Amino acid sequence: MSWGPLQPARIDFPDAGPPRAPDFNDTYHPPAGALGQAQQVFLGGNGLPGRWAGRQRFVVLETGFGLGHNFLATWHAWQQDAQRCGRLWYLAIDKHPPCAADLARAHAASAVPALATELLRQWPPLTPDMHLMDFDSGRVRLLLAWGDIAQVLPELIASVDAFYLDGFAPDRNPAMWDAWRLRQLPRLAAPGATLATWSVASAMRQGLQAAGFSVHQQAGQGGRREITVARFTPRFTPAAPPGRQALPGVQTVAVVGAGLAGAAVAAALAARGLTVQVIDRTHGPAQATSGNAGGLFHGVVHGQDGTHARWLRAAALHTARVLRPLVAAGAVPGAVDGLLRGEQALSADGMRQLLATLALPLDYLQVLPHARGADWLYPAGGWVAPAALCAHWLQQPGIRACYGQAVQQLQHGAAGWRLLGPAGQVLAEADAVVLCNAADARRLAGATAGATTGAGAGADWPLQQVRGQTTVLPACLPGAPALPRPLADAGYVLQLADGRLLCGATSQPDDGDPSLRLADHQHNLATLQRLTGWAPAIEPAQLHGRVGWRLLADDRLPLLGPLPATGNITSAITGTGTRTGTTSARPPDQPRHVHRQPGLYVFTALGSRGITQAALAAELLASWLTGDPMPAPAALVDALDVARFTSRAVRRATRPSVE
Repeated sequence: MSWGPLQPARIDFPDAGPPRAPDFNDTYHPPAGALGQAQQVFLGGNGLPGRWAGRQRFVVLETGFGLGHNFLATWHAWQQDAQRCGRLWYLAIDKHPPCAADLARAHAASAVPALATELLRQWPPLTPDMHLMDFDSGRVRLLLAWGDIAQVLPELIASVDAFYLDGFAPDRNPAMWDAWRLRQLPRLAAPGATLATWSVASAMRQGLQAAGFSVHQQAGQGGRREITVARFTPRFTPAAPPGRQALPGVQTVAVVGAGLAGAAVAAALAARGLTVQVIDRTHGPAQATSGNAGGLFHGVVHGQDGTHARWLRAAALHTARVLRPLVAAGAVPGAVDGLLRGEQALSADGMRQLLATLALPLDYLQVLPHARGADWLYPAGGWVAPAALCAHWLQQPGIRACYGQAVQQLQHGAAGWRLLGPAGQVLAEADAVVLCNAADARRLAGATAGATTGAGAGADWPLQQVRGQTTVLPACLPGAPALPRPLADAGYVLQLADGRLLCGATSQPDDGDPSLRLADHQHNLATLQRLTGWAPAIEPAQLHGRVGWRLLADDRLPLLGPLPATGNITSAITGTGTRTGTTSARPPDQPRHVHRQPGLYVFTALGSRGITQAALAAELLASWLTGDPMPAPAALVDALDVARFTSRAVRRATRPSVE
């Protein structure tokens, strides 16, 4: 379900006094100052910075991001604390976030100017998504969820240590403080979680008590006579659904596959302090489809703003944030200067109407008219050399890559996992394994000796391999067009860093031919002419190219997450999976309720959008494995979850028959 359309905040800046929200007839902070309130109410009320001392991870959730003052105050306190936690996660929700210009105006005289400047530099487009940003070399992670709290709060997946209940006053914005909203907090609360707010409204305090919090009032400062503080003291804490549980005590991970999926996962895990070994049967990173000379990344737009549109938009915007500094520093060849994509179904007026209906911002999507109609312009789209990106990710500290080694079988025991070679030799031992080896992941999931996955693991994945051939033209051909941005529709053309033109790609299901074919080159040259109007006069011998295979699921979404533990649908229906031998409290008709094989994960089937999806999906899997907050809504996690095929089969098997 989409969180949009999203309407940015309307903010008045009076000559004297704090900024105001005219739609709520309230101010963003008290006259005494926003940072003072943050320090006294939210940090002080939650026992910070003391409570995060010595911890590896600490998670804060704020229910109204506003102008970001509470985040800046928390980040500043973290920086100044010698006993700070290893990683600070800050989650925040806002239905009406400020535009960049208003945010800059609000922080023009900031007491923490360096931090405010960095927040402004990374400020995301105002799309109804979750936006993950890294500060202080990734040790401070800000996860912003733009949407109505009624929709967003049930979709968060996190274990929160401290709640900041902020927002406009209960009598001005009652939906923010509704008792039903407060009942969502226990699902997110970590053991011993605390809460603080400037409000002392009796209905709010009663709602917190009903939700399992011990509530107290204490003296306030800066114009607040009293504030409310609370600690989570539930009588009973249910376990997380089996498909959402982290792997306790994980320290080492083996990743099979060194393409985009494997390299991105390895980098995300290593950034969390895990030791990662990458194993690939080829002789270097990105030797399969990920080895193309260049590839595109961009979002999509659909009228219903459904699962694909929301996932690919969030993934593309995250990829742009990841790639922009790498390209600027020359670490990888590419460009984040926009991408043009043709539109066949809508007129220019229809495109403008769709853009207005969805209220998507211009820094995500624009309509660019031309003589034949109009194109979609994705300002944060672009291209990158995937092999160079994989190599960069695999060079991160904590990663060891081993090439030329084929994993034949997985073996699970009390000490974790062993990865066995063709002769039965041990290639690696680890607490967890992530299968990122494209189509071979299905075979390897089934070749699991001594494990509980069962011989049929992966057999119900509806996958298809699609052959694709690209064509590369030499630089400086007479009449060649200059391409400041990649062009795409059913095919694409882009200009590589050395001036060569890359165009393609063919799409041939179930075609295993690895040889370059002249007919495919001609198909790609026709695409080039359609997109640019230029037909090169070139001999076939001057054409170069590459053949690779894309792996697609039937629903065109990746396979991600821990593998189901059950080996057949009957045990899934009854809940008697081979992992525990016990009966589940409910049938696993949703992916999150499917029992899993401990420590065995998969990330594959990225299709033709590997660059777009790899970085965010890898962050999602790394959070899944370690228990970090998940940077995607629960509905999207379910949509990507590899267990979706099991839960679909359960729903089909248990559906009442129609006589």
